[in-house]
Amino acid sequence: MRLDQIIVSISGLFLAAGVIWYFFLYKRKTVRAEDTEGVQEIKISVKGGYEPDLIVVKKDKTVKLNFYREETASCSEVVVFPDFRVRRELPAFQNTVIELLPDKVGEFDFHCDMNMIHGKLIVEE
Repeated sequence: MRLDQIIVSISGLFLAAGVIWYFFLYKRKTVRAEDTEGVQEIKISVKGGYEPDLIVVKKDKTVKLNFYREETASCSEVVVFPDFRVRRELPAFQNTVIELLPDKVGEFDFHCDMNMIHGKLIVEE
């Protein structure tokens, strides 16, 4: 086997391992909102995605989501919570607060205006 064939084979193995890790082994970090004086609050960083992107809250308690957009990419300019009928602009390098009152248990997606960046709000009893 020639050197170039060995390099291509090793590169392919690393690429395959990366794909397997990302799609099958990587676990998204779940974060529970902190309960402060009856309000559930969480800070969400926006930079190429939402961090955290999997948020757990309690039903029938106000949720205060503090989005801080750390970029100027056009995709992250807006966040949409379709199930709550909320669409909010996220100015770059500023904090934007969104308050919700989840009255149903379930999983509720949120995403950017282009539907390329995703997150999930999990409401528990």
